[in-house]
Amino acid sequence: MQFLTVENTTQIIGQPYKGRMLIDGELCEAHSGASAERRSPAHDVVVGIYPDAAQGDAERAVDAARAAFDEGTWPNMSGRERAEVLLKVAEGISARVEEMALIECLETGKPLSQARGEVSGCVDLWKYAASLARTLHGESYNTLGESHLGVVLRQPVGVVSMITPWNFPIWILSQKLPFALAAGCTAVIKPSELTNGTTLMLGEILVEAGLPKGVVNIVTGLGPAVGQPLVGHPKVDMVSFTGSTRVGRLIAAEAGAALKKVSLELGGKNPQIIFPDCDWDAAVDAVVFGVYFNAGECCNSGSRILVHKDIAERFSEAVIERARQVPVGDPLHPDVKVGAIISEMQLGGIQAAIEEARKAGATISLGGERHETERGLYLQPTIVTGVTPEMTIAREEVFGPVLSVLTFESVDEAIALANDTCYGLSAAVWSKDIDVCLKAARKIDAGTVWVNTFLDGFAELPFGGFRDSGLGRELGHHAVEDYTEQKTVQLHIGERQNWWLPK
Repeated sequence: MQFLTVENTTQIIGQPYKGRMLIDGELCEAHSGASAERRSPAHDVVVGIYPDAAQGDAERAVDAARAAFDEGTWPNMSGRERAEVLLKVAEGISARVEEMALIECLETGKPLSQARGEVSGCVDLWKYAASLARTLHGESYNTLGESHLGVVLRQPVGVVSMITPWNFPIWILSQKLPFALAAGCTAVIKPSELTNGTTLMLGEILVEAGLPKGVVNIVTGLGPAVGQPLVGHPKVDMVSFTGSTRVGRLIAAEAGAALKKVSLELGGKNPQIIFPDCDWDAAVDAVVFGVYFNAGECCNSGSRILVHKDIAERFSEAVIERARQVPVGDPLHPDVKVGAIISEMQLGGIQAAIEEARKAGATISLGGERHETERGLYLQPTIVTGVTPEMTIAREEVFGPVLSVLTFESVDEAIALANDTCYGLSAAVWSKDIDVCLKAARKIDAGTVWVNTFLDGFAELPFGGFRDSGLGRELGHHAVEDYTEQKTVQLHIGERQNWWLPK
């Protein structure tokens, strides 16, 4: 396998980014003055220095968001006025794509080219949310009789806590925040302690865009100190979380006890189903792309393929050969497609999953080992064959560059295998027979089913999953509505007859 390196990375990396939190309109440090460093998983050097907040900082942020919602102007602005601010934020992100992409590359270990695509793609999400700010509306009912008129209003839900993960820090935040703002909500955000950089840069952009103080607040720190208060605080009306299913369950339980609204985007074990009449080259490429994009650290990763037995051996060999050609290495290299793993803990978990599969009788047909480098956390792209449905690696999320290969004989068996997991986030079907594709798309329990493609995405299309993959949907034209409450207003027209008198 290729492993690409870059000389003189020190000059490219430069000085660590010193980010500040955003509380009540002010860019600030933690009250205690404590800070924490983030070291690049690819280069093992400090690339970011951030406030290490405590519970008091989180409570101060919630208080600011509550005051901005209850007493501020944002919830009462017109859709046009809110849209204008969101468009300014989009312009601010566009102007800082290279700066934000670099810190995202350094903190996550993902290739700079992929980080650049992620950040630039966020511009479209903010623009789309701005359009929804102007089109959000309620309903009217003029069919209730001549004495009655009904109006259904959509009002912002209130203060929203947003807890975001490390794999797509700015993208996932941009699936949440602009839509909540478009609805008129205020927010408190906690990014992963591993990837604070782009979120704090966004805070700077929000201030420059003229967002009223307290409407968005950003606190950085560890989950017990900062994240937990954002879930349980009585002044928070809704919690939006993206991360592991385990943590999602805990958040849902605590939010449910307080009857808070929740939105959860969690894990996935996403299948690509390969039929004999597939577009061969396109399917092979999509399988390799689907599992190695972002080093497999992606809830939508195509981490298992279900291949018809008639072509299983030949298709697996083609995928293995294509995977051997995938460039791995320093994420600053322009040709690299698979960069570093986010942390030593994550790398250890991936290696443990591979070893468990080996012990269960599967074959490690490609990779499976750590790249031996002077610095950095790198794993070889891995393909595991001979996988059977009961194996853990066929059912549980690995969250790394590891592909499991299973086989099937019929359409119904393929659908059953696709559904034979606790998750239901996404899937793909590869066949030239549209009847087969539509049958599978209807029967597979997943929030997104791609047909003869994989990992395409558009702001207009909702994203989310079934079962253990979460609750609710992000994106799409209903996204703003998720951050609202409905209120029914009934109007009586003319004289009202006393209820005890005969009609």
